[in-house]
Amino acid sequence: LIILSQFQAKAVLSPLEWTEEYRTSANVQAIAPEMASMSLEKFMDLTPRKYRKMTGKRLGLKKSIQLKSAQKAIKKMTKKGGDISSGMYVLLAILGLGWLAMGLIKDWDGNDWIINLVLTLLCWIPGVIHALIKKPDYV
Repeated sequence: LIILSQFQAKAVLSPLEWTEEYRTSANVQAIAPEMASMSLEKFMDLTPRKYRKMTGKRLGLKKSIQLKSAQKAIKKMTKKGGDISSGMYVLLAILGLGWLAMGLIKDWDGNDWIINLVLTLLCWIPGVIHALIKKPDYV
């Protein structure tokens, strides 16, 4: 039981834990050295246009793609909310409870779960389609 719980534990990064380990794991320094000294919130809000305003240099296509992938990796590390597996999410979506899964995962923050609830109440099928389309954002 202890071994099983160790495998199920996920690394969750709080906004205060923007440590050197996560900066190097997301290859932040490889994109631009200035980004490693930013706060987590500022890094997550950074776009190529904001980078150009900040430094006066263009980021380039390759570095822009690296920035977005690093932000996506860090977003996965900072994912908060309930732990719902992919299979459970799909099952809830098919049963018309996709809005419930979305709400639980994001701690009822955002509008996706409200939109899904309305779509599910209207005709069920649009709610299922919406939940399955939004699945990569949640699981």
